[in-house]
Amino acid sequence: MKEGLRFAAIDIGSNAMRLLFCRVIENGGNPHFIKESLIRMPLRLGHDAFTIGAISPRNCNKFVNAMIGFNHLISAYGPISFRACATAAMRNADNGKELVKRIQDEATITLNIISGKEEAAMILANHIERTLKPNRDYFYVDVGGGSTELTLIRDKQTFASSSFSIGSVRLLEGKVEENEWIRMRSWIKKKSQQTKNMQAIGSGGNINKISAMLGKEKGKTVKYKQIKDLLEDIEPYSIHDRVAKLGLRPDRADVVIHAGKIYLNCMRWAGVRKMVVPQVGLPDGIVTQLYKEYRSK
Repeated sequence: MKEGLRFAAIDIGSNAMRLLFCRVIENGGNPHFIKESLIRMPLRLGHDAFTIGAISPRNCNKFVNAMIGFNHLISAYGPISFRACATAAMRNADNGKELVKRIQDEATITLNIISGKEEAAMILANHIERTLKPNRDYFYVDVGGGSTELTLIRDKQTFASSSFSIGSVRLLEGKVEENEWIRMRSWIKKKSQQTKNMQAIGSGGNINKISAMLGKEKGKTVKYKQIKDLLEDIEPYSIHDRVAKLGLRPDRADVVIHAGKIYLNCMRWAGVRKMVVPQVGLPDGIVTQLYKEYRSK
């Protein structure tokens, strides 16, 4: 077995930013992806983007400093390649493009602000595709801080996808329009009528945490009722007690209920009662995409 191929990915979300270091082992057959380190910085850019429409000067400086730190870590790791992507918060911020230029000038990192459709495609580029069965339809739900990406998969190919401006941080800030809920519900009901034997797949930090709190291992199934019951148990706790007694991070404690309700709504409207939680997300998809690009060359 060889040492493996190193890749890195940066995901700038609405609730936090993440840096993933991943090694790919090629030992015959399918490549094996090993997450060597995941660094999470709880910088909530979505609070600014969804309330005042721009990233505040204070958070711009924090963001730049964090990216400079990420760049030093990437240099020490020495990956073959890396990519940095930003999602809903940066898409919504009026000064998003200016901040991209600052990141390039001060942190020497090229940051790409991707669309919801691109975000969904990157997540689905993940090596999770190997677990999909050819004779089954899948409903992929990725809930972030600023948006929810929905994808329907058949025969391991996407046949419908859409992005909605509904996310955990948006809900926390009261910035989700009722019409967007109606649009999501309509889309799910219409598309789910075209499916058969459908299985839900959930990704995102909050469903990963919910699954862990239910004692589930990576890749296992959680039931609609289990999620609902857990949220009902958590909701009476204050934010302080969710941190002190339940062990949730502060920036998870105030959004987990909102995120959980998005998953429940999606499952209910699609008529599915179970959801597989593979515990993968955008950083994993970026690494998989980088690996495929490397191999294609």
